[in-house]
Amino acid sequence: MTAAHTCSKTFSGYPCCHRQWRHPGHCRFVHGYSRSFTCWFQAQELDGHGFVVDFSSLGALEDQLAEQFDHTFLVNADDPLLEQWQALHAQGALDLRVMDNVGMEASAQLVWQWANALLQSRDGGRSCCWKVEARENSKNAACYEAVPSWYAR
Repeated sequence: MTAAHTCSKTFSGYPCCHRQWRHPGHCRFVHGYSRSFTCWFQAQELDGHGFVVDFSSLGALEDQLAEQFDHTFLVNADDPLLEQWQALHAQGALDLRVMDNVGMEASAQLVWQWANALLQSRDGGRSCCWKVEARENSKNAACYEAVPSWYAR
């Protein structure tokens, strides 16, 4: 990595539940966490305010996180009970979000994509998100780390 300024921002308080239906153990059952996400940002040059990323400008990312993870039920698109989950959603029993993969690793990658889409459209490559940690509790977390190809290094 070329020399750069970095910073991080943690977004927390997203209680949701999911299940890993293919797992042979207890993870196949519906269970929940209050997820949090830490995003690491970098920039070669600081913005006009002296920031890598102005945290107060990340409202759109916070909105996406809340929409996806705040009091929601996450299921894989290939979950064999998808029709039942959809029926419960239609009845108002749960707030369903269908994902390719509900795991923390895939969630970290999804948030990385969202953060970089926001930064690229707004800053034109001046800054990027190079790492996201998705945490399900104080013991367990997964990370996704990559520098987007469009980032001006």
